[in-house]
Amino acid sequence: MQKMKVAIIGCGSIARRRHLPEYRSHKQVEIVAVCDVVKDRAEEMAREYGGVAYTDYRDLLEDSKIDAVSVCLPNSLHAPVSIAASNAGKHVLCEKPMATSRKEAESMIRAAKANDKKLMIAHNQRFVDSHVKAKELIESGKVGKIYSFRTTFGHPGPESWSIDGATSWFFDKERAFIGAMGDLGVHKSDLLRYLLGEIVEVGAFVGTNAKENTNVDDNAVCILKTETGVVGTLAASWSYVSGGDNSTIIYGENAVLRLEDDPDYSLVVEYKNGDVVKNKLQKIQTNEEGGQLNTHVIEKFVDCIVNDEVPKVSGEEGMKSLDVILAALEANETGRVVKVDVGRAVV
Repeated sequence: MQKMKVAIIGCGSIARRRHLPEYRSHKQVEIVAVCDVVKDRAEEMAREYGGVAYTDYRDLLEDSKIDAVSVCLPNSLHAPVSIAASNAGKHVLCEKPMATSRKEAESMIRAAKANDKKLMIAHNQRFVDSHVKAKELIESGKVGKIYSFRTTFGHPGPESWSIDGATSWFFDKERAFIGAMGDLGVHKSDLLRYLLGEIVEVGAFVGTNAKENTNVDDNAVCILKTETGVVGTLAASWSYVSGGDNSTIIYGENAVLRLEDDPDYSLVVEYKNGDVVKNKLQKIQTNEEGGQLNTHVIEKFVDCIVNDEVPKVSGEEGMKSLDVILAALEANETGRVVKVDVGRAVV
């Protein structure tokens, strides 16, 4: 089979630690181009991974040989570059959050459909072993009725791993739009939707109190209600100075599921009758050096193109997870609980 020719637009940390290594390890993929406005970065990645180095994504998109692109850019560029790529006849894997507004997200979805191309959003939490196993347990009925949940995603902040450190675009509201909620919170809204179904109501406190010289959020706590009436909390933070926390606890009628909450066991199931089952699974991926394994995002993206299937995290799915975060921002600004219109479709 002829290899799929891919290009990566944006050569920052997420491209270097996830997209580029995972594309290179995929037997059906050939990296044919990389792009970054910083010429040295593009050329460095081209030397390491192969392909042509570009500094303007529009020039890259003119190459008819390219089948698909990864968009690894500041949040404000996700929509315009993804739309341009779809219009140029490329399949698109876009980093999260997929856009800075519902309108942008809808435009991305329309562009992909109009050009009969795939659009996938790089939410990797759905593919983590403990999360997949937890979903199986919930759907099997062994956990019983779900009562509540709490989930958190926090670390010391992007300056500890972003290629630009403390001067990173993550702290620039014009380019980032949102901070910890877009960097981390949207991953958790996607995970909760995957595990528990649609989120229909959101209350939130979102603020900036840990980082200096920025007005993007660095701490948030949200109260979420699902379509089935389950209520729980979501926290996203850039202030966990001693290390990361990427845990989720599901409280059910028959058992409590502890996901990524134990240093040795990725999933601990504590049953009401006193039984405890400890599952030693592949640990969740981190941004620490050497912490990267296969996130499965690249392989799922390639599979959906090769097999002409709906992406595992489609544009529609990415938009619904973004909707929860946008509702949290509105809830914080207005001081009220905000309803999420889960039935609203893109036409």
